[in-house]
Amino acid sequence: MIRQFELVERIKSYDPQADEDLINRGYVFAMKAHGSQTRASGDPYFSHPLEVAGILTGYRLDAATIVTALLHDVVEDTSATLEDIERLFGAEVAKLVDGVTKLTQIEMQSDHAKQAENFRKLLLAMSEDIRVLLVKLADRLHNMRTLHFIKNIDKRKRIATETMEIFSPLAERIGMQEMKNELDDLAFSEINGEARDSIMTRLNYLRDEGKTIVPGIIAELTHTLKEAGVDAQVSGREKTAYSIWRKMQKKDVPFEALSDIMAFRIAVDNIDDCYKALGVIHNEYRVVPGRFKDYISVPKPNGYQSLHTGIIGPERHRIEIQIRTKSMHEIAESGVAAHWRYKSDGGEAGKQTEGKQYRWLRELLEILENAAEPEEFLEHTKLEMFQDQVFCFTPKGDLINLPQDATPVDFAYAVHTEVGDRCVGAKINGRMMPLRTRLKNGDQVDIVTSKSHTPSPTWENFVVTGKARARIRRYVRLKERDQYIELGQAMLERVFLEEDYPMTEKGLKGVLKIFLQDTMDDLRAEVGMAHLAARDVLEAVYPGAKKKANEHKTSKVVPLSRARAKQAKGEYSGIPINGLIPGMAVHYAGCCHPLPGDRIVGIITTGKGVTIHTIDCDMLHQYEEQPERWIDVSWEYDAEHPDAHVSRVHLTLLNVSGALGELANVIARSEGNISNLKILTRSTDFYDMLVDVEVRDVKHLTEIIAALRANPVVNTIERARG
Repeated sequence: MIRQFELVERIKSYDPQADEDLINRGYVFAMKAHGSQTRASGDPYFSHPLEVAGILTGYRLDAATIVTALLHDVVEDTSATLEDIERLFGAEVAKLVDGVTKLTQIEMQSDHAKQAENFRKLLLAMSEDIRVLLVKLADRLHNMRTLHFIKNIDKRKRIATETMEIFSPLAERIGMQEMKNELDDLAFSEINGEARDSIMTRLNYLRDEGKTIVPGIIAELTHTLKEAGVDAQVSGREKTAYSIWRKMQKKDVPFEALSDIMAFRIAVDNIDDCYKALGVIHNEYRVVPGRFKDYISVPKPNGYQSLHTGIIGPERHRIEIQIRTKSMHEIAESGVAAHWRYKSDGGEAGKQTEGKQYRWLRELLEILENAAEPEEFLEHTKLEMFQDQVFCFTPKGDLINLPQDATPVDFAYAVHTEVGDRCVGAKINGRMMPLRTRLKNGDQVDIVTSKSHTPSPTWENFVVTGKARARIRRYVRLKERDQYIELGQAMLERVFLEEDYPMTEKGLKGVLKIFLQDTMDDLRAEVGMAHLAARDVLEAVYPGAKKKANEHKTSKVVPLSRARAKQAKGEYSGIPINGLIPGMAVHYAGCCHPLPGDRIVGIITTGKGVTIHTIDCDMLHQYEEQPERWIDVSWEYDAEHPDAHVSRVHLTLLNVSGALGELANVIARSEGNISNLKILTRSTDFYDMLVDVEVRDVKHLTEIIAALRANPVVNTIERARG
């Protein structure tokens, strides 16, 4: 455990002007506050914040950050309060400590929700001061180093998974590659220890084999560069076990097929020498096609700069070369922490808040604004952080970095939220292309917008960025709410009308508290989503209200058994599907594929609006005890302008040459259109398949089925159900 004077000496070694008194007070306060508390290892608890502070001194961080590390657990785990911290150590340290402290007093429904809420608070805090994240990462690093002391295996795996999914990508995003590698390796050993041990065994073997090879390659590269007049330092770097594992998984190749397990780094004095060294290497050795990347001209989002290339190098070994300046190397290893380091003369490298200059951090904040629930925010955040990058350009030449497989819609939202919302098309390298096109490195993307356009719910099926997905979901959520409010209003009006009671706004406002709703729209939406029964609202407004017997009236909503009886007697009547509530979302059930001409019924479905079923659909039995969800509907059929509806047929086709073509021809001659086809089973004699056919109505489908039955290649055919 680091002693008090040793900690002070470490900080004073790089910052002679550091507030020694502040550091000493922080050390003593934290030690007294944690008192006799111990960790799972049996060590005094105070050893943990002390080790966190020690990790941060390795990055030469300022005194306020070191004191925050010492105090980061006192509010959560002791009787000390934030007010105590501010009174004794000032507002700056108190704000940093608050940012790192977890939300332990908030009541959450699950560990996952609690994790999401903690991360939400961390994000907000680090957006104000990035040092919050530096302390949090050092805290997580020491916890991972001591994770093996926790006896609960499930808890260890949960912490390791959280580290790999959240904290490791965060470390990478702020450029702290060294810390990211250690977090990955520690988490990997817990999540998949067997795979890590296997890779380490192979790496140890390669180290033994390469004892003479690696020094020989370094010596030859150094000599080659020196002969060309480039002063450079050449060193070897071994990939971590986890990065090797990820590459094996991503490329689906064995360990032996990887060419960049050992990379060689060339450090030079300036950018001109970087490109000069690259020219020398490419002139001397054969280049591996597709392996060159220029991160100096186009830096990574975390500020990383370097030239990467693959060559058939000395002694015919295929190797990876990284060329960078010494300052680039410092940023590559320490990232944002390098901006907080103190110069040897004691001056500060930078004391301003760094957080808001990071584009990715601003985008995470926008996701936070659009997400409905903490879990949804966490899901979108993982999407945003944990993906490889592709670099594209605006027509003005501005660089936009996006995840792999991003689309023009992702690009539009990356430019600006309003551009994404109003996107109607995209030109990629001057050509109009579909919005679902996958972008490639170097693409120039020009987004076409319209003021009247709104996000399409179908975009969610192909976007890959968390920002785009969160915004689309928010729009769909608001649109659905409006529809549920409309539906709820219609359902309330209907039940009040049936019982001959007047529905007044005053009466509904009077029962808001009973149903724990804040506004009238909230109440209507709950009724529309079937979370509240319209009859319950009626009885709350008019206590004791009973349904009146009215034999001359026929109920518009009937249970399944009665509905079938009415169908048989030909008594079924209703209203047009689109006549109930204009603009209400209507979906056709995939279990029965209703068509004009079928007797149908509407079922209020949470999250979908109204789902239309045929009256004899087997799926309706599950709603027999919920008559309030049934809506009496019928078709609004325009013979002059019929709509296309999808129906499904189940058929057995002879397995002979040209059978599928004959099937398609018969349907086409009958003015139908195949929209989907699925072969269920295939034997030497028959195909058993499902075919989705676009038709006008039941009569049209019947004509197509009759035509197919008459064809010799069709063995059996019937309309599919279920």
